[in-house]
Amino acid sequence: MNEKMNLYYDEEEDFLEITTGEISNCYFDNIGEGIFKIVDKSDGKVKGFAIHNFKKRTHKLETLKINLPFKFEIN
Repeated sequence: MNEKMNLYYDEEEDFLEITTGEISNCYFDNIGEGIFKIVDKSDGKVKGFAIHNFKKRTHKLETLKINLPFKFEIN
């Protein structure tokens, strides 16, 4: 089954969240420097990620490249 990618950005808190599928049964795993994996509690699969201070990490959004220290796959 193909999941839709969901993007959420809170400008006031400068917080970006990118997920696939339902994340109500997930937890946030802090992997350092304000980056979090969003992990499904039932099967351990990474369902997304969240980044604090998103705009501070990017100079121009059209050239956005962030190296994540984990594999994130959208099927």
